[in-house]
Amino acid sequence: MFKRLVLILCTLIGLSGCDQPPPLVQQESFVFGTRVEILVAGAPEKQAKEAAAAVLRDFDRMHRTYHAWQPSELTQVNEAIAAGKSIRVTPEMKDFMEEARALAKQGEYRFDPGIGQLIQLWGFHSDEFKPQLPDQAALAAWKAHPASIAQLKIDGEQVSSSNPALALDFGGYLKGVALDRAAALLKAQGVRNALINIGGNVMALGDKYGKPWRVGIQHPRQPGPMATLELRDGEAIGTSGDYQRYFELDGHRYSHLLDPSTGEPAAHTQAVTVLMPSGPKAGTYSDALSKPIFIAGPEHWQEAAKEMGATQVLRVGAEGDIQVTQALQQRLSFLGKPPPMTLVP
Repeated sequence: MFKRLVLILCTLIGLSGCDQPPPLVQQESFVFGTRVEILVAGAPEKQAKEAAAAVLRDFDRMHRTYHAWQPSELTQVNEAIAAGKSIRVTPEMKDFMEEARALAKQGEYRFDPGIGQLIQLWGFHSDEFKPQLPDQAALAAWKAHPASIAQLKIDGEQVSSSNPALALDFGGYLKGVALDRAAALLKAQGVRNALINIGGNVMALGDKYGKPWRVGIQHPRQPGPMATLELRDGEAIGTSGDYQRYFELDGHRYSHLLDPSTGEPAAHTQAVTVLMPSGPKAGTYSDALSKPIFIAGPEHWQEAAKEMGATQVLRVGAEGDIQVTQALQQRLSFLGKPPPMTLVP
Protein backbone atom coordinates (compact mmCIF):
# COMPACT_ATOMS: atom_id res chain seq x y z
CA MET A 1 0.00 0.00 0.00
CA PHE A 2 2.85 2.39 0.83
CA LYS A 3 4.61 1.71 -2.49
CA ARG A 4 1.36 2.32 -4.34
CA LEU A 5 0.91 5.65 -2.54
CA VAL A 6 4.44 6.75 -3.46
CA LEU A 7 3.79 5.84 -7.09
CA ILE A 8 0.59 7.89 -7.11
CA LEU A 9 2.36 10.88 -5.56
CA CYS A 10 5.16 10.67 -8.10
CA THR A 11 2.65 10.66 -10.93
CA LEU A 12 0.62 13.56 -9.58
CA ILE A 13 3.26 15.98 -8.36
CA GLY A 14 6.50 14.79 -9.99
CA LEU A 15 8.58 14.38 -6.81
CA SER A 16 12.28 14.92 -7.53
CA GLY A 17 13.27 11.59 -6.06
CA CYS A 18 10.91 9.57 -8.27
CA ASP A 19 13.24 9.46 -11.31
CA GLN A 20 10.80 11.25 -13.58
CA PRO A 21 12.50 12.38 -16.82
CA PRO A 22 12.84 16.13 -17.34
CA PRO A 23 10.06 17.62 -19.47
CA LEU A 24 10.44 18.17 -23.19
CA VAL A 25 11.75 21.70 -23.79
CA GLN A 26 10.66 23.54 -26.93
CA GLN A 27 12.07 26.83 -28.24
CA GLU A 28 10.87 28.57 -31.40
CA SER A 29 11.93 31.51 -33.51
CA PHE A 30 11.55 32.93 -37.02
CA VAL A 31 14.84 33.12 -38.87
CA PHE A 32 16.22 32.34 -42.35
CA GLY A 33 12.78 33.41 -43.56
CA THR A 34 11.10 30.43 -41.91
CA ARG A 35 9.94 28.93 -38.62
CA VAL A 36 12.68 27.37 -36.52
CA GLU A 37 12.02 24.87 -33.74
CA ILE A 38 14.33 23.16 -31.25
CA LEU A 39 13.13 20.30 -29.06
CA VAL A 40 15.34 19.01 -26.24
CA ALA A 41 14.53 15.78 -24.39
CA GLY A 42 16.01 14.31 -21.23
CA ALA A 43 18.09 17.32 -20.12
CA PRO A 44 17.42 19.48 -17.05
CA GLU A 45 15.08 22.29 -18.03
CA LYS A 46 17.53 25.11 -17.28
CA GLN A 47 20.32 23.44 -19.24
CA ALA A 48 17.99 22.66 -22.16
CA LYS A 49 16.67 26.23 -22.37
CA GLU A 50 20.13 27.78 -22.20
CA ALA A 51 21.47 25.44 -24.90
CA ALA A 52 18.49 26.07 -27.19
CA ALA A 53 18.80 29.83 -26.66
CA ALA A 54 22.47 29.69 -27.63
CA VAL A 55 21.54 27.92 -30.86
CA LEU A 56 18.86 30.48 -31.70
CA ARG A 57 21.31 33.33 -31.09
CA ASP A 58 23.76 31.73 -33.52
CA PHE A 59 20.99 31.29 -36.08
CA ASP A 60 20.14 34.98 -35.79
CA ARG A 61 23.81 35.94 -36.22
CA MET A 62 24.11 33.78 -39.33
CA HIS A 63 20.89 35.19 -40.73
CA ARG A 64 22.12 38.77 -40.32
CA THR A 65 25.63 38.01 -41.60
CA TYR A 66 24.64 36.07 -44.74
CA HIS A 67 21.41 37.76 -45.75
CA ALA A 68 21.44 38.08 -49.52
CA TRP A 69 19.31 41.20 -49.98
CA GLN A 70 19.21 43.08 -46.68
CA PRO A 71 22.37 44.95 -45.59
CA SER A 72 24.87 42.35 -44.36
CA GLU A 73 28.45 41.24 -44.72
CA LEU A 74 27.38 39.21 -47.74
CA THR A 75 25.75 42.18 -49.51
CA GLN A 76 28.98 44.12 -48.96
CA VAL A 77 30.83 41.36 -50.78
CA ASN A 78 28.34 41.42 -53.65
CA GLU A 79 28.56 45.21 -53.92
CA ALA A 80 32.35 45.03 -54.14
CA ILE A 81 32.19 42.36 -56.86
CA ALA A 82 29.64 44.42 -58.82
CA ALA A 83 32.03 47.38 -58.66
CA GLY A 84 34.94 45.26 -59.87
CA LYS A 85 36.73 45.50 -56.53
CA SER A 86 38.43 43.03 -54.22
CA ILE A 87 37.21 42.76 -50.63
CA ARG A 88 38.54 41.11 -47.51
CA VAL A 89 36.28 38.55 -45.83
CA THR A 90 36.24 36.81 -42.46
CA PRO A 91 37.65 33.27 -42.14
CA GLU A 92 34.11 31.96 -41.66
CA MET A 93 32.88 33.71 -44.80
CA LYS A 94 35.84 32.33 -46.73
CA ASP A 95 35.07 28.79 -45.52
CA PHE A 96 31.45 29.17 -46.60
CA MET A 97 32.52 30.37 -50.04
CA GLU A 98 34.96 27.52 -50.55
CA GLU A 99 32.48 24.92 -49.38
CA ALA A 100 29.66 26.33 -51.51
CA ARG A 101 31.93 26.43 -54.56
CA ALA A 102 32.96 22.80 -54.01
CA LEU A 103 29.33 21.68 -53.60
CA ALA A 104 28.32 23.54 -56.76
CA LYS A 105 31.10 21.88 -58.75
CA GLN A 106 30.17 18.45 -57.39
CA GLY A 107 26.61 18.97 -58.62
CA GLU A 108 27.79 20.23 -62.03
CA TYR A 109 26.60 23.74 -61.08
CA ARG A 110 22.92 22.81 -61.17
CA PHE A 111 22.99 24.29 -57.67
CA ASP A 112 24.96 27.52 -57.97
CA PRO A 113 25.19 30.07 -55.12
CA GLY A 114 26.54 32.63 -57.59
CA ILE A 115 23.19 33.37 -59.29
CA GLY A 116 21.96 35.93 -56.78
CA GLN A 117 21.33 38.48 -59.53
CA LEU A 118 19.16 35.98 -61.41
CA ILE A 119 17.20 35.25 -58.22
CA GLN A 120 16.64 38.99 -57.83
CA LEU A 121 15.44 39.35 -61.43
CA TRP A 122 12.76 36.76 -60.74
CA GLY A 123 11.64 38.67 -57.64
CA PHE A 124 12.73 36.14 -55.04
CA HIS A 125 15.00 38.57 -53.19
CA SER A 126 11.97 39.62 -51.22
CA ASP A 127 9.80 38.31 -48.41
CA GLU A 128 6.73 38.81 -50.61
CA PHE A 129 6.57 37.83 -54.27
CA LYS A 130 4.74 39.77 -56.96
CA PRO A 131 3.06 37.71 -59.68
CA GLN A 132 5.09 39.13 -62.53
CA LEU A 133 7.79 37.91 -64.88
CA PRO A 134 11.24 39.48 -64.85
CA ASP A 135 12.23 42.24 -67.24
CA GLN A 136 12.92 40.31 -70.43
CA ALA A 137 15.81 42.52 -71.57
CA ALA A 138 17.55 42.18 -68.21
CA LEU A 139 16.95 38.42 -68.19
CA ALA A 140 18.33 38.10 -71.72
CA ALA A 141 21.41 40.08 -70.69
CA TRP A 142 22.02 37.74 -67.75
CA LYS A 143 21.59 34.67 -69.97
CA ALA A 144 24.07 36.11 -72.46
CA HIS A 145 26.72 36.42 -69.72
CA PRO A 146 25.62 34.08 -66.91
CA ALA A 147 27.26 34.25 -63.53
CA SER A 148 28.57 31.30 -61.52
CA ILE A 149 30.35 30.80 -58.23
CA ALA A 150 33.03 29.14 -60.35
CA GLN A 151 34.00 32.72 -61.32
CA LEU A 152 34.70 33.64 -57.70
CA LYS A 153 38.40 34.19 -57.02
CA ILE A 154 39.60 33.54 -53.47
CA ASP A 155 43.13 34.70 -52.68
CA GLY A 156 43.84 34.33 -48.98
CA GLU A 157 41.15 36.43 -47.31
CA GLN A 158 40.60 38.57 -50.42
CA VAL A 159 37.80 37.71 -52.83
CA SER A 160 36.92 39.13 -56.23
CA SER A 161 35.51 38.16 -59.61
CA SER A 162 35.98 39.08 -63.24
CA ASN A 163 32.21 38.91 -63.71
CA PRO A 164 30.37 41.86 -62.09
CA ALA A 165 27.09 39.94 -62.47
CA LEU A 166 28.25 37.41 -59.87
CA ALA A 167 26.17 37.79 -56.70
CA LEU A 168 26.42 35.25 -53.91
CA ASP A 169 23.30 33.84 -52.28
CA PHE A 170 23.83 31.07 -49.72
CA GLY A 171 20.12 30.49 -49.20
CA GLY A 172 20.36 27.15 -50.98
CA TYR A 173 22.42 25.52 -48.28
CA LEU A 174 22.70 27.85 -45.27
CA LYS A 175 19.93 26.08 -43.36
CA GLY A 176 21.88 22.84 -43.66
CA VAL A 177 25.02 24.49 -42.37
CA ALA A 178 22.99 25.86 -39.48
CA LEU A 179 21.80 22.33 -38.61
CA ASP A 180 25.39 21.12 -38.29
CA ARG A 181 26.35 24.13 -36.20
CA ALA A 182 23.31 23.65 -33.95
CA ALA A 183 24.17 20.00 -33.36
CA ALA A 184 27.73 20.93 -32.39
CA LEU A 185 26.53 23.69 -30.03
CA LEU A 186 24.01 21.44 -28.32
CA LYS A 187 26.55 18.66 -27.82
CA ALA A 188 29.10 21.14 -26.44
CA GLN A 189 26.56 22.12 -23.77
CA GLY A 190 25.81 18.55 -22.77
CA VAL A 191 22.61 18.03 -24.76
CA ARG A 192 22.48 14.57 -26.30
CA ASN A 193 18.82 14.24 -27.33
CA ALA A 194 17.26 16.92 -29.52
CA LEU A 195 15.42 17.62 -32.75
CA ILE A 196 16.35 20.70 -34.79
CA ASN A 197 13.84 21.85 -37.41
CA ILE A 198 14.60 24.77 -39.74
CA GLY A 199 11.61 25.11 -42.03
CA GLY A 200 11.49 21.39 -42.82
CA ASN A 201 15.24 20.82 -42.81
CA VAL A 202 15.59 18.54 -39.79
CA MET A 203 18.37 16.89 -37.81
CA ALA A 204 18.03 14.43 -34.93
CA LEU A 205 20.31 13.96 -31.97
CA GLY A 206 19.87 10.85 -29.85
CA ASP A 207 16.23 9.97 -29.26
CA LYS A 208 13.03 11.13 -27.56
CA TYR A 209 12.85 9.34 -24.20
CA GLY A 210 14.04 6.05 -25.67
CA LYS A 211 12.06 6.26 -28.91
CA PRO A 212 13.33 7.60 -32.25
CA TRP A 213 12.33 11.09 -33.33
CA ARG A 214 9.62 10.84 -36.00
CA VAL A 215 9.31 13.45 -38.75
CA GLY A 216 7.04 13.95 -41.75
CA ILE A 217 7.75 14.56 -45.44
CA GLN A 218 5.48 17.35 -46.63
CA HIS A 219 3.14 16.61 -49.51
CA PRO A 220 3.83 19.29 -52.16
CA ARG A 221 0.17 19.74 -53.11
CA GLN A 222 -1.80 18.67 -50.04
CA PRO A 223 -1.80 19.72 -46.38
CA GLY A 224 0.08 17.42 -44.07
CA PRO A 225 2.76 14.82 -44.69
CA MET A 226 2.76 12.26 -47.51
CA ALA A 227 4.84 9.94 -45.31
CA THR A 228 6.72 9.81 -42.02
CA LEU A 229 9.96 8.21 -40.93
CA GLU A 230 12.07 7.74 -37.83
CA LEU A 231 15.30 9.74 -37.74
CA ARG A 232 18.29 8.02 -36.20
CA ASP A 233 20.97 9.75 -34.15
CA GLY A 234 22.83 12.26 -36.32
CA GLU A 235 20.69 11.83 -39.43
CA ALA A 236 19.39 14.85 -41.33
CA ILE A 237 16.61 15.25 -43.87
CA GLY A 238 15.99 18.12 -46.26
CA THR A 239 13.35 18.92 -48.86
CA SER A 240 13.35 21.32 -51.79
CA GLY A 241 9.88 22.05 -53.12
CA ASP A 242 8.16 24.37 -55.57
CA TYR A 243 5.52 25.05 -52.89
CA GLN A 244 7.84 26.95 -50.51
CA ARG A 245 8.68 30.16 -52.42
CA TYR A 246 6.69 30.75 -55.58
CA PHE A 247 4.15 32.87 -57.38
CA GLU A 248 1.46 31.98 -59.88
CA LEU A 249 0.69 33.84 -63.09
CA ASP A 250 -1.81 32.87 -65.80
CA GLY A 251 -2.20 29.43 -64.26
CA HIS A 252 1.53 28.72 -64.21
CA ARG A 253 3.63 28.22 -61.08
CA TYR A 254 7.06 29.92 -60.94
CA SER A 255 9.21 28.75 -58.04
CA HIS A 256 12.48 30.02 -56.59
CA LEU A 257 14.29 26.86 -57.72
CA LEU A 258 16.00 28.29 -60.78
CA ASP A 259 17.98 26.33 -63.35
CA PRO A 260 21.23 28.25 -63.97
CA SER A 261 21.56 26.68 -67.44
CA THR A 262 18.26 28.19 -68.64
CA GLY A 263 17.77 31.12 -66.28
CA GLU A 264 14.22 29.87 -65.66
CA PRO A 265 12.43 28.15 -62.76
CA ALA A 266 12.54 24.36 -63.03
CA ALA A 267 8.99 23.23 -63.86
CA HIS A 268 9.47 19.47 -64.10
CA THR A 269 9.59 18.71 -60.37
CA GLN A 270 7.35 19.41 -57.37
CA ALA A 271 9.68 18.27 -54.58
CA VAL A 272 12.84 16.35 -53.74
CA THR A 273 13.65 14.97 -50.29
CA VAL A 274 17.12 13.75 -49.31
CA LEU A 275 17.94 11.77 -46.17
CA MET A 276 21.59 11.81 -45.13
CA PRO A 277 23.24 9.39 -42.71
CA SER A 278 25.02 10.60 -39.59
CA GLY A 279 28.23 12.45 -40.33
CA PRO A 280 30.04 15.76 -39.75
CA LYS A 281 28.23 17.42 -42.70
CA ALA A 282 24.90 15.57 -42.65
CA GLY A 283 22.90 18.78 -42.27
CA THR A 284 24.78 20.64 -44.99
CA TYR A 285 24.44 17.80 -47.47
CA SER A 286 20.75 17.22 -46.72
CA ASP A 287 20.06 20.83 -47.72
CA ALA A 288 22.54 21.38 -50.55
CA LEU A 289 22.10 18.07 -52.37
CA SER A 290 18.33 18.35 -52.80
CA LYS A 291 18.77 21.37 -55.12
CA PRO A 292 20.85 19.85 -57.95
CA ILE A 293 18.73 16.68 -57.81
CA PHE A 294 15.61 18.85 -58.13
CA ILE A 295 17.07 20.82 -61.05
CA ALA A 296 18.35 17.69 -62.82
CA GLY A 297 14.79 16.64 -63.63
CA PRO A 298 13.18 13.32 -64.53
CA GLU A 299 15.88 12.06 -66.87
CA HIS A 300 18.98 12.90 -64.85
CA TRP A 301 18.06 13.09 -61.17
CA GLN A 302 19.30 9.58 -60.39
CA GLU A 303 22.62 10.38 -62.05
CA ALA A 304 22.89 13.61 -60.05
CA ALA A 305 22.08 11.76 -56.81
CA LYS A 306 24.79 9.18 -57.44
CA GLU A 307 27.34 11.86 -58.33
CA MET A 308 26.74 13.53 -54.98
CA GLY A 309 26.50 10.38 -52.87
CA ALA A 310 22.79 10.62 -52.06
CA THR A 311 21.31 7.12 -51.79
CA GLN A 312 18.06 7.92 -49.91
CA VAL A 313 15.99 10.17 -52.16
CA LEU A 314 12.30 10.76 -52.87
CA ARG A 315 11.22 12.77 -55.92
CA VAL A 316 7.77 14.04 -56.83
CA GLY A 317 7.43 14.91 -60.52
CA ALA A 318 5.41 17.69 -62.11
CA GLU A 319 2.33 15.47 -62.45
CA GLY A 320 2.56 14.16 -58.90
CA ASP A 321 4.31 10.93 -59.86
CA ILE A 322 6.55 9.63 -57.08
CA GLN A 323 9.95 7.99 -57.45
CA VAL A 324 11.89 6.78 -54.43
CA THR A 325 15.13 4.91 -53.93
CA GLN A 326 14.84 1.50 -52.33
CA ALA A 327 17.04 2.59 -49.43
CA LEU A 328 14.57 5.33 -48.46
CA GLN A 329 11.37 3.44 -49.29
CA GLN A 330 12.21 0.89 -46.60
CA ARG A 331 12.19 3.67 -43.99
CA LEU A 332 8.86 5.27 -44.91
CA SER A 333 5.56 4.85 -43.07
CA PHE A 334 2.17 5.86 -44.48
CA LEU A 335 -1.23 6.61 -43.01
CA GLY A 336 -3.49 4.23 -44.87
CA LYS A 337 -2.67 2.85 -48.29
CA PRO A 338 0.71 4.01 -49.69
CA PRO A 339 0.45 6.10 -52.86
CA PRO A 340 1.64 4.65 -56.17
CA MET A 341 5.40 5.04 -56.50
CA THR A 342 8.26 3.80 -58.62
CA LEU A 343 11.18 2.16 -56.84
CA VAL A 344 14.67 2.88 -58.21
CA PRO A 345 18.06 1.52 -57.13
